[in-house]
Amino acid sequence: MTQTIAITGSAGYIGSNLTDELLKRDYTVIGIDNLSMGLRANFEHLADNPRFTFHDADVRDAARLALACRGADAIIHLAAYKIPRYGGAIDTVQVNAKGAEHVLEIARAHGTRVLLASTSDVYGKNPKLPFNEDGDSVIGPSTVRRWSYAVSKLYTEHLGLAYMEAHKVPVTILRFFGSYGPREHRSWWGGPQSIFIERFLKREPIEIHGDGRQTRSFTYISDTVAGIVAALESKRATGEVFNIGSNEEIAILDLAHLIYRLMDGKGEPPLTIVPYAQLGKYEDVQRRIPDLSKSKELLGFAARWKLEDGLLPTIAWHRAVAARESQKATAAC
Repeated sequence: MTQTIAITGSAGYIGSNLTDELLKRDYTVIGIDNLSMGLRANFEHLADNPRFTFHDADVRDAARLALACRGADAIIHLAAYKIPRYGGAIDTVQVNAKGAEHVLEIARAHGTRVLLASTSDVYGKNPKLPFNEDGDSVIGPSTVRRWSYAVSKLYTEHLGLAYMEAHKVPVTILRFFGSYGPREHRSWWGGPQSIFIERFLKREPIEIHGDGRQTRSFTYISDTVAGIVAALESKRATGEVFNIGSNEEIAILDLAHLIYRLMDGKGEPPLTIVPYAQLGKYEDVQRRIPDLSKSKELLGFAARWKLEDGLLPTIAWHRAVAARESQKATAAC
């Protein structure tokens, strides 16, 4: 029997790529998004697919969300607001907290399985690397709005596990590490690689926050999706927390140089160093790399894409979108 999967945040980058993969696997997919950050262009190619339906709904609207999720065997909850680097912490906290609560209430009422998307940010400033799922969360002060994202996601994790304990809701938590690839948001919202590519395309200097020595691990979208699907289809995933990512570590400054080289840049890339002090009261995590042993053992998941290999199609996608926009602008003149 074909399973029906509801995906919140389905018009976003991860959600739309996940939708495509699930449809290839003969699932029926209910897409849910309020299009505040997601794009209709990400699912327009599915207009004639009878196994895909889309609902324009906000996860903060409990009634509309419940209506959209009707008939779902599982809900993959991706809808979220990210680190409020430039303000808007109230949206981050409310969307993440209320959205998860509404999803879990629907699951409680109908016996639906839930996969909750979380983030590597929940490890905060934990100095013990690589980050293990049972490792500590070391969060900075509440007076630094940057931490509202991590705290909101930690809250949803605790809430999900509490619903499982109190109401027997089958919950799996997935902590993503730096996903990137085609359809990513073309601003800082999409991550450093996204804004770096866009700045190079426009021949604008790249801003490096801090000294650029902070490191991250980036995960190509095909690997992120593979991890989600592995958790969805595993009988061992319920009640567990999994890191989903790659353990290939790179400094942000080196990432900028790598992207510049892959985009055929000549000489040194145009960089501007922006001290954290200029961002207001802000803190950053200096290293972020996952321990993937649990996801490998229980899910059979392992990232396959090397960073450079994944950046090439990502850059090609950014260029194609920019070219289409340029053609439209020329035609409008």
